[in-house]
Amino acid sequence: MTSPGLEALRDPIALWPVGAVEPHGPHAPLGTDTLISVGMCERAAARLENAVVLPPLPFGVTRYGAAFAGAIGVRESTLHAIVVDVAEAVADSGFRRLVIVNNHFEPEQVATLRAAAHEAGALYLDLVRRRNAERLTDEFRRGSCHAGRYETSLVLAEAPELVEAAARELPPNEVDMPAATAAGQTDFLAMGMDRAYCGAPAEATAEEGRETFDTLTDLLVELIEAEA
Repeated sequence: MTSPGLEALRDPIALWPVGAVEPHGPHAPLGTDTLISVGMCERAAARLENAVVLPPLPFGVTRYGAAFAGAIGVRESTLHAIVVDVAEAVADSGFRRLVIVNNHFEPEQVATLRAAAHEAGALYLDLVRRRNAERLTDEFRRGSCHAGRYETSLVLAEAPELVEAAARELPPNEVDMPAATAAGQTDFLAMGMDRAYCGAPAEATAEEGRETFDTLTDLLVELIEAEA
């Protein structure tokens, strides 16, 4: 958009995709989380009046995949400061609300975004809250979905050219990531993810991805409309 084009909108809402740069198995792109957040925001903007999508924040708090190439993260304090600063700038620019859309669920990332959104008065779509997770797929609810069927399906729906053919040959790898984290395991290798994925990527389909995007978009639009 141009500056005059943005100025012409009345009380616009800013949708901000947030993700991470980290390994997603031997088959899915490093930017998977950001790609999903962007896809959600673009679909929601098409259904809302005066909603615009900000450039994504591709870096997050990511340490679990440090043993693999491509894990590029920032500190919690850095992420917190960026969110608060952007929220202030968005408000100064005349936006009615900032909505943070995150699909990187490392616990430190989620905790930081929750705190920063609260401080900044921004909305945060918290997909790991039970009421939201219950509307998503079984693999997501089990917490065994890092680069598995859930995420790989979403990438197939949004950018299938970014999924390597190796996805079809990967065996299922069931890992309860929330339980492993609660037990003190804080890296993929300790969790049994020696190829940086869990779940069943070979079962992924673009059709499931499109259906999941529909649900994710519903959740986002409902949050915004409830706070309007």
